[in-house]
Amino acid sequence: MHAMDKSKQLFANVFSVLLHGSGGGASPATLLSVTVHGCLPPAGSLDGWGGGERTTTALVVDVDGALLRSRSLFPYFMLVAIEAGSFLRGLLMLLLYPVIATFFAGDVAVRAMAAVAFCGLRATRFRAGRAVLPRWLLEDVGKEALEAVTRRSPAAPGKTTTVVWASSMPRVMVEPFLKEYLAPAVGGGGGIVVAAREMKVVWGFYTGLMEDGSGVASSPEVRRTMAEVDHVVGFSGGSMELLRSPLVSFCKEVYVVSGEEKSKWRPLRRREYPRPLVFHDGRLAFLPTPLGAAAMLTWLPFGAALAVVRLAVALALPYRYATMILAATGQSWRLRGGAPPMQSPCRPRRRGQLYVCNHRTLIDPVYVSIALDRPVRAVSYSLSRLSEFISPIGRTVRLARNRAHDGAAMARLLDGGAHVVVCPEGTTCREPYLLRFSALFAELSDDVVPVALAVDTAMFHATTAGGWKCLDALYYMANPRMCYTVEFLASVDTAPVRGGTAASTEMANDVQRQLAEALGYDCTMLTRKDKYRMLAGNDGVVRRHDADK
Repeated sequence: MHAMDKSKQLFANVFSVLLHGSGGGASPATLLSVTVHGCLPPAGSLDGWGGGERTTTALVVDVDGALLRSRSLFPYFMLVAIEAGSFLRGLLMLLLYPVIATFFAGDVAVRAMAAVAFCGLRATRFRAGRAVLPRWLLEDVGKEALEAVTRRSPAAPGKTTTVVWASSMPRVMVEPFLKEYLAPAVGGGGGIVVAAREMKVVWGFYTGLMEDGSGVASSPEVRRTMAEVDHVVGFSGGSMELLRSPLVSFCKEVYVVSGEEKSKWRPLRRREYPRPLVFHDGRLAFLPTPLGAAAMLTWLPFGAALAVVRLAVALALPYRYATMILAATGQSWRLRGGAPPMQSPCRPRRRGQLYVCNHRTLIDPVYVSIALDRPVRAVSYSLSRLSEFISPIGRTVRLARNRAHDGAAMARLLDGGAHVVVCPEGTTCREPYLLRFSALFAELSDDVVPVALAVDTAMFHATTAGGWKCLDALYYMANPRMCYTVEFLASVDTAPVRGGTAASTEMANDVQRQLAEALGYDCTMLTRKDKYRMLAGNDGVVRRHDADK
């Protein structure tokens, strides 16, 4: 065992020299001048640091060890490898991980994983740090750790705190999460500084190499922050990475959380997030730990074949037979409550029915049709030719985002007796939130039937904002198991809108609230443009050959 430890240290030292030269950590003299405590301070004790009536304090927090509950950074680099790269890159990461875990340790292992995950990626197109990673990082935050770092008692007037979040992960992976989702938790008039290394870029592509750690402590932002504060306190994890960092030279004392204490941390509940997580992207519906990633990559070829079989069954057989066969393969659905009556008393006999549902995936109208056991017509702002070709409910009516044109198109369908399914959110939302409803549907019929839809998947998300949207339906069918839940709510009388005695926006908001109550979701005023600007860097208007919501 002693020989193995020496061999591991030798490999780590050689790899460290090859990648970034020698060292860069804190000197022994620096460590001797720092007071080290073997636990995290209790929440609120921050107010006593510094001593004076007006005290400015900086907290240097080791994100990897003193904020996140996980002890491994592999899942986050695997997310980058798959979501920003490909499944082949993810396979390479998985195959190399045993070598990295055996022969490398600490910062050298991080550099090795970063090299695999980033090498060759185009820097201007990298959005995983903003669109994918925050969802998983928020789930990994320890509630006790965040409270100890950020909570202040109201009896601390005149004191401000700046939090310096230090991470061994590259800046592009952690900065959006720290600045956008944890910034609201930092009170007292302070701010946030991210002390993380940059990935080196050549000709617009990541080389896979990280900058030296000594540059983090000497960055203008960090030095400006340290020059303006009276007291600096550090929080580190059991690996004590912060004590090896040049940032420790600024600290007067460091609190180190033990492994036993960390094992008792609880995850943040969704309602405890400093900022609500409404949008996120990426195909994976689970955190890819080594075992989980191995299971997913093993399943992937079988899942692709199963998706083809499921699609063939759905297209070739009637609903009543296809659903039974598909349920045997793990693709199930359930109806909560009962189906609505065929004819509403508020609607002329020959006019079609308008169904208004929240938008979870591209195939929402398919399950509405299955639950009704009758054909429906779906309307969509954008749809790929592949998605339209494999649709089992026939041709989708394309909308043009022109109110007059779209209203006339849906009115013609209803006048012809068709049952029309519309998703007024205009785009999908994965989280338990409803986006703002377009009010156009309330002006088209004397009554509408709200339909509450929920979907559970085990491995892959069936939506994307920045990926290949034409494959959304196939990703859904490649899941080992998945389930749609359909619930028809009571019909809503929209005749007052057509009669001019009620506002269409108020009616749309009322239908949104009814669906949110049925699903246990929250209503928002966010829109399709908000989603795409955050996740894809555009306003959601895509070219026809790459279309899909």
